[in-house]
Amino acid sequence: MGADRRGGARPSPGRAVAYAALGAVLLAGCASMPDSGDLKNVESTPRQDTGVRVFAMPPAEGAGPAEIMQGFLEALTSDDPGYDTARKYLASDAARTWRPEQSTTVLAGGPSIEPGCRAGGSPDLPSSITCVLAGSRVATVDGQQAYQPVGGSYRTKVHLTRNPKDGQWRIDKLPDGVVMGKSDFQRNYTSVDKYYFASDTVVRPTGQPVAVADPVFVRSKVDPMTQMVRSLLAGPSRWLGPVVTSSFPTGTALQKDASGLAPDDQNKLTVPLNLKDSQVTGARCTQMATQVLFTLRNLAPTLESVELQDAGRHRLCDLSEERAESAAWHGSAKSPDNLYYLDGKHRLVRMPTGSTTTTSALAVPGPLGEGEKTLESVAVSRDEHYAAGVGDQGRSLYVTSLTSGASLGSALVSSQGPTAADRLTTPSWDARGDLWVADRDPRRPRLYVLGQGASKPEQVAVPDLSGHITDARVAGDGARIALVVEKDGKQSLLIGRIQRDDGTGQGTSVVELRSAAPDLEQVSALSWAGDSRLLVVGREQGGVLQMRYVQVDGSTLDGPAPGGLPGVKAIAASEDERVPLVAYSDDGIVRLPSGAQWQKVDKDGTAPVYPG
Repeated sequence: MGADRRGGARPSPGRAVAYAALGAVLLAGCASMPDSGDLKNVESTPRQDTGVRVFAMPPAEGAGPAEIMQGFLEALTSDDPGYDTARKYLASDAARTWRPEQSTTVLAGGPSIEPGCRAGGSPDLPSSITCVLAGSRVATVDGQQAYQPVGGSYRTKVHLTRNPKDGQWRIDKLPDGVVMGKSDFQRNYTSVDKYYFASDTVVRPTGQPVAVADPVFVRSKVDPMTQMVRSLLAGPSRWLGPVVTSSFPTGTALQKDASGLAPDDQNKLTVPLNLKDSQVTGARCTQMATQVLFTLRNLAPTLESVELQDAGRHRLCDLSEERAESAAWHGSAKSPDNLYYLDGKHRLVRMPTGSTTTTSALAVPGPLGEGEKTLESVAVSRDEHYAAGVGDQGRSLYVTSLTSGASLGSALVSSQGPTAADRLTTPSWDARGDLWVADRDPRRPRLYVLGQGASKPEQVAVPDLSGHITDARVAGDGARIALVVEKDGKQSLLIGRIQRDDGTGQGTSVVELRSAAPDLEQVSALSWAGDSRLLVVGREQGGVLQMRYVQVDGSTLDGPAPGGLPGVKAIAASEDERVPLVAYSDDGIVRLPSGAQWQKVDKDGTAPVYPG
């Protein structure tokens, strides 16, 4: 499917009917139907310049079934806002009831028609045709615009009929939703994070609510900002919904005539809502505007402020970018002060994130910087006041303050795994101040959370787990966690939703695991690298280890991967994408500033981390 069209006259109605009668009609997806010769499957359109808008052609007078089906599929990949042109290929009843927004099915290539289309009516002049549209599924995007990788085959029936009055062919039976090849999907859709607040979660001691990213896909050239506001107001995706809340009152929507939302020449966006002034307090309106601003900066990075209006077009509130950052904790807006790693003596050291030198690392205050314990891995709290270290060859987890004179105390978690590789993973902190770590002991594998990094370790249930956890990294928002799970010698990168104890005594659990990198069979290192993005070192089947970005919903990211680096053992990234990537490789600690090559930092260093 796509926008490429062959020039010249269309096939005559008689020729198109002949094709159909022979059962040779083919949904080729992107190429026009030839006037002669064999019909072949055609892959989806190669990806085009995203700045080019594509519009569909309506059906020609007397077009045959082959042209109708192919034209309809082309129209699905156009930038027609309401699919009005696509509906012209449908019979009147089908055009009225078809719901394209219900789902998008993404196929590896353009959809094709299975041989053996059945013609109804007279063999010489059929009045109807039924064909099966087929392909290999890659993913689906549901009615909430949430992406999910899906494998297997795709098969669905399409029925066409010829109007006895005017002789025109139209599609009269088809499933809801749209279908297209992967290349067309990448050209037509873009991934955008919308933001909600983690339920019953605040950052201590500020009391800020925590913003959680909910990635969705919108049509990139069909009024995307208006689409995103509507999606935000409609609420979170089903997967994330149980652990987040929205500040918008139930039933909030854009005013009916709202469209073409865009910042003005002062980089201010005005959003007209259907609310009355009495429905919203000032504090609540600030949170509403914060959600809008965080969401739309994905599409308009220069956006500086948002004004929300009521049903009478009067101002409810306005919010600047600076005020939004103080109104809620937002991972990608929190730039870490320091990079941390273990030096050649296994002491915890730090260096300023913006440092351009390679010799400025200093030991941190407190026992972890004094070398009181030989450490294998570390994690620093997001406020950079505390650190957790795994020592004793992976057996013990210690937590201490990064202040002079602090004591180390006894281990808070211990592992009895037979080897270092079977013991504690690298720990990680969320914005609440909770500390997460997994025990890889094959006899008693467990996932733990320590409230505020100091309470008694709580075992976290993972009811959907198939295999055992070999690595774990909690997202800054504390609502999601990335797990590397091994089974039958293969590893999977999974994202789980964190369900906190709600007072029912059920405890904390990680549920509804889903794949973030379905094509990887080995994952040797990972780090969160954005609000809905991770940096991983992994290998596809039959491939070599490589560093790459992945989205939490399993979708494919645009843009290049970080430059190649041999012997990568650990990686560190920040949710703030402006901060340099750091890795522990054959060359020790190295970093990758934006627009530069990998630079050596410390040839004897190991275990690099940013706060988190």
